Amino acid sequence: MQVTSLRSGTTRLREASVVEFGGTEHAIFLSTLPLEFDDRVRLEASQNGRPAEATVIAVQYHEGRKAVAVRFSNCPCDWVTQP
Repeated sequence: MQVTSLRSGTTRLREASVVEFGGTEHAIFLSTLPLEFDDRVRLEASQNGRPAEATVIAVQYHEGRKAVAVRFSNCPCDWVTQP
C-alpha cells in the first residue's frame, strides 16, 4: 500500500508500506514517515482498493523501527482484510 501524510503544508510525504495487521476499523504498519499521534494519513491499496483516510492512534518505537496504528475515518475499510 501507499501511505501519504495529510499534514498541512505544501509537501505531501509518501511511502510504500505493508499492512502488518488489519481489520475493517484499524490497521498497523511500519513507517519511516514523521507520523505522530492524531496525524491524518491516506492509505491506498496497491491493487483494487479505494483510498482510505485514517487517524494515527498509536506509535511504537522499537530497535530503530516504528509501528503505526491507525483508525479508519470511514469504516469499514474492507480492502485491508482481503488477501
